Amino acid sequence: MCGRFVGFRSVAELASHFPIDNATCEATANYNVAPLQEVLAIVRREGANLLEKLHWGLVPFWAKDVSIGNRLINARSETAAEKPSFRSAFRRRRCLILADGFYEWTGPKGERQPVYLTLPDEAPFAFAGLWETWDDKGPSPSRYRSCTILTRAASPSVRPIHHRMPVILAPTAYAPWLDPMCQDTDRLGELLQSQILTDLIHRPVNRRVNAARHNDAANIAPLQQARLDLGDP
Repeated sequence: MCGRFVGFRSVAELASHFPIDNATCEATANYNVAPLQEVLAIVRREGANLLEKLHWGLVPFWAKDVSIGNRLINARSETAAEKPSFRSAFRRRRCLILADGFYEWTGPKGERQPVYLTLPDEAPFAFAGLWETWDDKGPSPSRYRSCTILTRAASPSVRPIHHRMPVILAPTAYAPWLDPMCQDTDRLGELLQSQILTDLIHRPVNRRVNAARHNDAANIAPLQQARLDLGDP
């Protein structure tokens, strides 16, 4: 699974890496993105690729309230096309969730070590995501846009850390994944297997990342450097 990640690029930097036609929001660096927080994502609406903020934790259109989102931060790519919570979004509402890296934890219970994973060149990348709009249908309707990150079996570079990993799309997959007219689930499933990035690097980082309130660049520093910067023993 993917339960925390990192994104620190400006809109200008993101526009140089991703197909963004228009940005509807500002980008704020977040070194400890946690469930239910807003995340940067590219969605295709009204014929354009829009950079927007979505709440992390998908709330299906049929949900009674938004609390379900806390349980739907991830969706298994192998079954998302059939699951009631995800199948409509899988066919029609897919997105790119932008990140610079993500965290996983390894080791025995009580001694779990956080690890930061990213691309070998540490460039920004895009998780394969699904998005939804939920309406409370009250007298003053409020639209709540949310998303989930697709996951897959871990690649050899990630397997020593965790048995699952987020699906990281290759740039060649961006256009078909965002295209709402592409609703062939077999083709989309094949894309999630073949047009992806799986070769990652990782390094242990300070346990301060366990608390989402710790949100600065020291989170992703190599462990020994982080200890020096923070004055840890």
